[in-house]
Amino acid sequence: MSAGLHNAFQSTVDCFGPAPLPSSRTIMVGMDGTDTAMRAAASAFGLARRQGARLVVTFVACHSSLAALSPAVASVFEHEATVRLHAELSDQVRSFAEELDVPVTFVKTFGDPYTVLRDSADQCQADMVVVGASQQAGHRFAGSVATRLIRSGHWPVLVVP
Repeated sequence: MSAGLHNAFQSTVDCFGPAPLPSSRTIMVGMDGTDTAMRAAASAFGLARRQGARLVVTFVACHSSLAALSPAVASVFEHEATVRLHAELSDQVRSFAEELDVPVTFVKTFGDPYTVLRDSADQCQADMVVVGASQQAGHRFAGSVATRLIRSGHWPVLVVP
């Protein structure tokens, strides 16, 4: 794997907006670029601004099913798509953080969305987790990320439609 490709699949952390107050509450929102995730992020920004909380935006990229068919092709495709989406989301998050004067930590991670969001919320000691509702029909039977986060019972979870 080339250095550029390898770096695209590494986790990163960026901070935007003002420095958080030491006593700030923490709201974590999961983002993956979907419409419901974008609405969840907008809701989380509003909550953080009104409550004087810091916001941890966790961008979770997961490897697609293409990897099983052709790992080399999937890696290049995923690399390009992830780099593009990360750049777009990072710009939007930075803009909202500056406009709304909300302290934001933007985390890029890879893996299973439920596991990554659960671990990220625990690590940042989130007081609340905000996620978008799943739009996939199969999640009604197997359980969505939101449902699994709620069942874990670690923090209040706001599910945005």
